[in-house]
Amino acid sequence: MPANETAPSVKKKGRRARLIVLVLVLALFAGLGYGAYWSVDSVRASFPQATGSLKVPGLTGTVDVKRDANGIPQLYADSDEDLFRAQGFVHAQDRFWEMDVRRHMTSGRLSEMFGSGQVETDAFLRTLGWRQVAQQEYDTKLSADTKKYLQAYADGVNAYLKDKSGKDLSVEHAALKLSGDYAPEQWTPVDSVAWLKAMAWDLRGNMQDEIDRALMTGKLSQAQINDLYPPYPFDRNRPIVEGGTVKGGKYTPAAAPGSGSPVGTGTGTGTGSSTGTGSSTGGQGGTSGSQVSSQTAGETGLAGNATAQGATVGLRTSLGALADTLDTIPAILGPAGSGIGSNSWVVAGKYTTTGKPLLANDPHLSPQLPSVWYQMGLHCRAASAACQYDVAGYTFSGMPGVVIGHNADIAWGMTNLGADVTDLYLEQVKPEGYVYDGKTLPFTTREEVIKIAGGGEKKITVRSTNNGPLISDRSDEIATVGSRAPVSSAAPDRGNGYGVSLRWTALDPGKSMDAVFRLNRAKNFQEFRTAARDFEVPSQNLIYADNKGANGNIGYQAPGRIPMRTSGDGKMPAPGWDSKYAWKGGKEGKDGKDGNAGYVPQDEMPWAYNPDRGFIVTANQAVTETGQGKYPHLLTTDWGYGARSQRINDLIEAKIKDSGKISTDDMRTMQMDNSSEIAALLTPMLAKINISDPDVRSAQKLLEGWNYTQEPDSAAAAYFNAVWRNILKLAFGDKMPKELRVEGSCMNVPESTTGPADDLVKMVRECGERASDSAQPDGGDRWFEVVRRLVKDEDSAWWQAPAVGRTVAATTTRDQLFARAMEDARWELTAKLGKDQSTWSWGRMHQLMLKNQTIGTEGPGYLQWLLNRGPWNLGGGEATVNATGWNASSGYGVTWVPSMRMVVNLADFDKSRWINLTGASGHAYHDHYTDQTSLWAKGELLDWPFGKDAVDQATVDTLTLQPEGS
Repeated sequence: MPANETAPSVKKKGRRARLIVLVLVLALFAGLGYGAYWSVDSVRASFPQATGSLKVPGLTGTVDVKRDANGIPQLYADSDEDLFRAQGFVHAQDRFWEMDVRRHMTSGRLSEMFGSGQVETDAFLRTLGWRQVAQQEYDTKLSADTKKYLQAYADGVNAYLKDKSGKDLSVEHAALKLSGDYAPEQWTPVDSVAWLKAMAWDLRGNMQDEIDRALMTGKLSQAQINDLYPPYPFDRNRPIVEGGTVKGGKYTPAAAPGSGSPVGTGTGTGTGSSTGTGSSTGGQGGTSGSQVSSQTAGETGLAGNATAQGATVGLRTSLGALADTLDTIPAILGPAGSGIGSNSWVVAGKYTTTGKPLLANDPHLSPQLPSVWYQMGLHCRAASAACQYDVAGYTFSGMPGVVIGHNADIAWGMTNLGADVTDLYLEQVKPEGYVYDGKTLPFTTREEVIKIAGGGEKKITVRSTNNGPLISDRSDEIATVGSRAPVSSAAPDRGNGYGVSLRWTALDPGKSMDAVFRLNRAKNFQEFRTAARDFEVPSQNLIYADNKGANGNIGYQAPGRIPMRTSGDGKMPAPGWDSKYAWKGGKEGKDGKDGNAGYVPQDEMPWAYNPDRGFIVTANQAVTETGQGKYPHLLTTDWGYGARSQRINDLIEAKIKDSGKISTDDMRTMQMDNSSEIAALLTPMLAKINISDPDVRSAQKLLEGWNYTQEPDSAAAAYFNAVWRNILKLAFGDKMPKELRVEGSCMNVPESTTGPADDLVKMVRECGERASDSAQPDGGDRWFEVVRRLVKDEDSAWWQAPAVGRTVAATTTRDQLFARAMEDARWELTAKLGKDQSTWSWGRMHQLMLKNQTIGTEGPGYLQWLLNRGPWNLGGGEATVNATGWNASSGYGVTWVPSMRMVVNLADFDKSRWINLTGASGHAYHDHYTDQTSLWAKGELLDWPFGKDAVDQATVDTLTLQPEGS
């Protein structure tokens, strides 16, 4: 999924003074200085009341908040509005700091909390306009019921905030209060809606790949780039659905015995046209349209319109600077990468020990403290027209409803579909506007005022073309091409050269918030699909199960607003000055209006219901195969490559073949599978290489008899992953342009290859510029596929690596490079873990640190110690089912994780199981701050009570919320 709120990325320069104050204040609170009193009073002051009763303005009846031993609340009310009002109150009790940071981020107002170091981030977020779009959604798109629920939720948050500030809200708020004059303002419904924009940003598809491919053109040929982005292996890794196509304006699943379709599932009518999709039939890795046919390695998708080599260099500089800017934007859900994603699968009742479906989900997101998820149940005491909800699952603090979970009839899960919903457009900028079809059009502009904590403000002008906001305006590092144009004081942005604008589906107002409530109420597959139609952004794979009939039913729906392009395939930045590259039905002209007619019709999006094979797996692999006679629409060319999904398919099929039935515990065991696909491919080759150095040979022996599983205590897994990392570095990393190499990785490169042949080439020091979480090669399953294809060619040019000094010889073959990687890995592990191999373990290298949002992401050791927790030594790895991700360019530390795990038992919801990464509380030092983390690390799950009797039995604390005056 849910496609990546880590704390806002904070720049030390502008925040150092403010951080020093915060550190000192927090040190006092923790009792490190004079603060024995502060340690008790200020830390505990914000802990939520969990027993007794409280008066809450706006309630029409009482609401019971029943918490179990882990502090997970189940809410019981007699009306929908009271239920959501109470949800807002309870979210704020446990997580208001998190909520407050989120809303400041989504509205581009982090500087108000954290000072001048956040101005650049705020400026970029204001340029994107998340808050502005959220306001438009609330004003023009959302249903009356949704607005009513959002207002009730906001009222609940504000009821909690009443008469509270500083230490009564959180330790972090107390620190801000004492280090400045910050005070939180009232919550609004739009604060909740804007959170969906932040979620969509981290799950936006292939934007990073689009930038990376363009940057590669400065150093690699198009053939080399194609090597690094191979086609999806449909022959080996199953897509989510197979064999379906579009007929008569509706998607038709492949016919198979037992795959019946429920009556009336084709609800509503689609928008746009299913014809003329042009380039959408090429499939993964294909080329299409005049964009590619006229493209050279130096033109990066300009359709023959790049004017000079100097312009091309300027473009690469611009894109490199844009990539730097993106790295400073808060990664809400996790770093971008080819291995990141989520797992979900559902097994039909005929193959389960319960006789009804079992559904598993574990979204892979960035490790955060507190977790992005908040577990909760929302229950009407009695179902009625006034009270329609009986649902439990994972919620987002700051937003009403349940995002992933189940009600009394159905269960659902999500993984990121990965659709290509963003395009970068290169804009020919002039002082008076931008060029479009030979005409110069004026920018659409708006002025934004960024207020800064401690006083002061900065004004920026946001400029937009008919393709979208000019995001290149937001980086001072972007070099322009040609002479600089004059700019006014109101718009101090570059005036000519190539700008970069962003077209993104999430910048068009939509109804995703409506979809959340409809999913919560859905009782069957038809209602589930109706709800999915409105889940426009982010585009997710939705899996489904119900408890109807003898064995229940399972299903899948791919929703989302997916653009149809007139030309091009979205793989490279497109020429914004040419209308041939506009989205169908897209923004045409300076008025910026959009009829939304150019998206894939929802009736034509893939779905499945009770497929004959008896299970459905979604793990960010290809949704379906496109091409002649197959699915006609281009969803993306940048799928995950299916390493995780195929492993899950294989595990399910093996279990069915072995015992015929799958249990709840089998589903949990599958979630913790640590098997490495790339290890299974490469280890036999590594074991055969003749190694003369006895120390390296000793390490090589660790791989003999290894079963390719990456357990935390495995020395073999530690050594293999070090070898894999060094293979990637030698074969690919050192050949990458500096804009993609990890920051601080320096190497000598030729200054120039021109001049007389007998001249010595001058070498210069060149250092990488990419943030560690997004550098390449990241080692994800795209790189699995790259190496799988190249490994058959033992003499590929990719295996060439230069000599190092007089002691390390150059390599020209695969086995020579592998041997060098094995030697480098041996000495790397010696430095990290010691010479004694008996002490090596994967978990010692592969550690999880949980960092408190914002204040705990940087700063002196005091701050880290006060707010952060860890480390935990983990198993798993990149592109494994137990997906504890790490970036091979920068190290072995865990960068994203299964943010929660759940297994829903449709035969008996009370026998479902769940776990969160951290705990219910966002308050440091609270018992439920990280009380689930150690269980999560070991793969254990908690009981998940749902029915009233089960909830009552699990309840340890009850708080009654009462109307004022009662």
